[in-house]
Amino acid sequence: MRAGEKVVIGITGALVAAAGILHYADAPALTAFAFATFALAGLAWVVAEATEAVGARFGPAVTGVLQSTLGNLPEFFIVVFALGAGEVVVAQTSLIGSIFANALLVLGAVLVVGASRSDDGVMRFATRLPNDTATLLLLATFIIVIVGLSLSSSDHASEHITTISAIGSGCILAVYVAWVIPYTRSDTAAAPVPEGPVLPLGVAIAMLAIAGAGAAFVSDWFIDALDPALDKLGVSKAFAGIVIVAIAGNAVENVTGIVMASKGQSDFAISIVKNSVAQIAAFLFPALILVSLAFTNHLTFELAPIYIGALLLTALVVWQVTGDGQAYAYEGWALIAIYVILATFAWFE
Repeated sequence: MRAGEKVVIGITGALVAAAGILHYADAPALTAFAFATFALAGLAWVVAEATEAVGARFGPAVTGVLQSTLGNLPEFFIVVFALGAGEVVVAQTSLIGSIFANALLVLGAVLVVGASRSDDGVMRFATRLPNDTATLLLLATFIIVIVGLSLSSSDHASEHITTISAIGSGCILAVYVAWVIPYTRSDTAAAPVPEGPVLPLGVAIAMLAIAGAGAAFVSDWFIDALDPALDKLGVSKAFAGIVIVAIAGNAVENVTGIVMASKGQSDFAISIVKNSVAQIAAFLFPALILVSLAFTNHLTFELAPIYIGALLLTALVVWQVTGDGQAYAYEGWALIAIYVILATFAWFE
C-alpha cells in the first residue's frame, strides 16, 4: 500500500469517527451533514481502491460490474434509511439523480478527458456496453413513462401503481440477470496494470467489508442530518436527491472513471460508468422497490413529469453519443451541459 493511500484511509477513518461523534452529540445540522457527506465520499474512495485491487485480476466487464456494485453500496444504504425515515422524495430522487449524475455529468467528464487524452481528439471504446446500457435504461424508462401516462389519465391501472411497480421490478431484474451473467463472461481484454504495488486480495476484501459497514452507519447519520440541513440551506428535497445525494453516493464512479480515462484506459472508464448506469436503472432501483414493500412508505416508479421526460431524453442522448463507440470532447461537454440544466430545474423546484 502506497503512503498516499495510507494517508487517505487515515483521513477517511477520522471523518467517519467525526461524523459519528457529531451525530450522537446532536451537533449543528450543517456541520453533521457536511462531515457525513465527506465521510461517504472517503468511504467510496476506499471501496474504489479495494475494488481496483480485486479487479486487477479480471478484465473490463467483471471489473466494471464489481466496481459499480460495490460503489453503489452508499447509495443503497442512503435509500434504505431514507425510506425508513419516511423520506420517499429523497429516496426516489437520489436514485434517478444517480442515473442523471452518472449518465450525464460523470460520463460527460470521462468523454472530455478521454478525448483530450487521445492523439486525434477522439475517445474510442467497445460498442457493446454502451448499446446494452441503452437497452436496459430504456427498459426501466418504459415502465416509468407508462406509469406516468396511467396516472395522468387517471385510468383504472393507476389505482394499483405499487403492485405494477413490484411486478415490473421483478421483470426488469430478470432481464438484468439475463444480461449480466453472459456479459461478465465475455471479457477478452486484459485487466489494467495498476500503478505501484497491488493490494493483497485478503487486504482488499477486508477493506471492502469495513468500508461497506462504515457506509451503512454513515448513511444513517447522513439521512438524519439531511432535513435540518436542507432547512438551513433553503434547498429543496428534489435538488438534494438529484444533485447532493446522487453525487455523494456515487463518488466512486465520479473519480475512478475519470482517472481511468486520463490514463488512456477507455474501455475500463466506459465500463465503470456505464455499468453503474445500467445497474442503478435495472438492478438497484427495482430491487429497492421490492425492498420498500417491507416499509410503511413504498417506493414506486411514479415520478414527476419533468423527470420522466428528462429520463427518457437522457436514455436517447446517451445512446446517440456513445452507441457508435467513439466520442469527441464536445459531446462530453454536451452531456455535462444537460446535467447542469436539469440541476437548475431541480434547484428552483
